[in-house]
Amino acid sequence: MTTTRTLFLSPRVTATGHALADAARRRGARVETLRDWRVPEHRRAAAGASLYAGPLFADAVARELGVGLLEAPEDWLSRLPYELTLRDVEFITIARARQLRRPAFVKPPNDKSFPARVYPDGSGLPGADAVEGTEPVLVSDIVAFAVEYRLFLLDGEVRTGSRYATRGGLDVAPLAEDPRREEVLAFAGRLAGTGLPSAVVVDVGLIDGSGWAVVEANAAWASGHYACDADAALDVVLRAARPEGEFGAADHRFLRPVPEVVRD
Repeated sequence: MTTTRTLFLSPRVTATGHALADAARRRGARVETLRDWRVPEHRRAAAGASLYAGPLFADAVARELGVGLLEAPEDWLSRLPYELTLRDVEFITIARARQLRRPAFVKPPNDKSFPARVYPDGSGLPGADAVEGTEPVLVSDIVAFAVEYRLFLLDGEVRTGSRYATRGGLDVAPLAEDPRREEVLAFAGRLAGTGLPSAVVVDVGLIDGSGWAVVEANAAWASGHYACDADAALDVVLRAARPEGEFGAADHRFLRPVPEVVRD
């Protein structure tokens, strides 16, 4: 017997959450919006559960839902060869990053504990009172992307994509309608074997005068879909966030370490 999938959403449903919910209902899945940061007793370890939510909310409810969450390794971008990044990327602690005396783009790898942006030097990063010194960060050279795309990947294949920025400004259009579609797909094909989970989102872009490069990897269960096809994006989300027992051995190393939540 096939278990009906239930897509759980966070209390604050985004435009992508609504689009994925509509896609889920079209295929006969259930959709349930959680009303606060705890899972009702009768929904805990729900059969066939999946989740679309931000990282903080996902950490709060994933264990009670019995859901595992795939994400790229925190140091994935820094381990890519230069020809795929076209810039130097370091994976270091924020304590070391605070010692930088040059401009750099600094971001948390898989969360949003502080703003990802260009910092004039390390003194502008959050202090020890806000972010512990052991927290890892990605520090990269500053580059300007002429155009950027979001790609939902399933088993290494681009299932759907969207342009989302041009010259740093929001510029949304389906990949299928973009004149650079074939270039984007060709570059995405070069990511095979780089150590990604079976379901993930990767952003790529074109750097003026240099070529195509990876922007970053994102968890499918927390990524906005822009102009991506919602049905295809849902396929990736349902693979990336599902009951822990459904994950094969190849994906186990990509499961997000979800903290134990202590309830009053």
